[in-house]
Amino acid sequence: MLCVPHDADEKAIKDAFRKLALQYHPDRNKAPEAAERFKEIATAYGVLSDPKKRAEYDARGFAGVAGYAPEDLIGGINFDEIFGGLGFDFGGGLFDGFFGRRRRMGYPGPPRGANVEVDLVVPLARIASGGEEEVTVGHPRAYPACKGSGARADTTPRRCSECNGSGRKVASERKKGVFFQQITPCTACGGRGQFIDTPCSECAGRGQIETAETLTVKIPAGIDDGTALRIAGHGMPSEETGGVAGDLYVVVRTGSDPRFERAGAQLWRSELIGIADAALGTTVKVPTLNGTTEVKVPPGTQPDTILRLRGLGLPYAGSHRRGDMLVRMQVKIPEKLSADERRLFEQLRDIENNKTCK
Repeated sequence: MLCVPHDADEKAIKDAFRKLALQYHPDRNKAPEAAERFKEIATAYGVLSDPKKRAEYDARGFAGVAGYAPEDLIGGINFDEIFGGLGFDFGGGLFDGFFGRRRRMGYPGPPRGANVEVDLVVPLARIASGGEEEVTVGHPRAYPACKGSGARADTTPRRCSECNGSGRKVASERKKGVFFQQITPCTACGGRGQFIDTPCSECAGRGQIETAETLTVKIPAGIDDGTALRIAGHGMPSEETGGVAGDLYVVVRTGSDPRFERAGAQLWRSELIGIADAALGTTVKVPTLNGTTEVKVPPGTQPDTILRLRGLGLPYAGSHRRGDMLVRMQVKIPEKLSADERRLFEQLRDIENNKTCK
């Protein structure tokens, strides 16, 4: 999005962002798509300029930062520092529909719980056809009796008047044309946003319980190994009142299959044939994802020859095309010979030597 190399430093990233942002900012560019393009550029800068988000993006691509809300990605950018003195608008209507009311009010959104990541081993047959798999994950959830409030069922928590229930204090000031905003936990309520006068007796006011949750995950046909599927709202609960749960990332791992080895959409298999079949040619039955098929082995097949069975591999993710199945031919050299076999091989050697002499 910013067109910078993978190892670009902080200055290079900021320079690239400033150049593209000046090009697409709606105050300069009146094209209909300029505002949306500017938001995409700002989002890319928000990811690459933050070490933690950049590491998550480098490790897993867009899936690594999919759990962040837009305000989490862009909210930390100091636009006035980067574009100070140019008189551009970086608030109000520019991010309408992208941040919603929360940014215009100077509030970064409800605190999110941590994301959770689990591995799910999916059989090769399921990856080939697509479908559903179940995953079980254990983590704290809101306690049912008090609905996560921590207060007794017939009571309600008392809102903190110091922070108006947000759990935070927001301090804003402008110095020499630069806008500063500092958000800290409310000291009066310890960041909870409320006081619990009568705690829930079942959870002792914690509002959480350890549970094991089983979820159904849709597996797209041909999904790549290591792909992270996001299930919103099934991560860790927020530690602060009024917050939202994080997300669950299910990382798909291809299950082992004794018949094949996976390489993207290609399937590999080794077939062992005798030396006579390699020389004379033969037909072998080979297992596939849909039964078996006969493969013609041409005469004179050499060890490690690869025969390609087109379209018998896995589907490409998001496509109707399929990969191929690649069969590596292994030629078995006998270790012990019977008397008849030795006589025949000696005859064969004599014939080969006579060919050499002529």
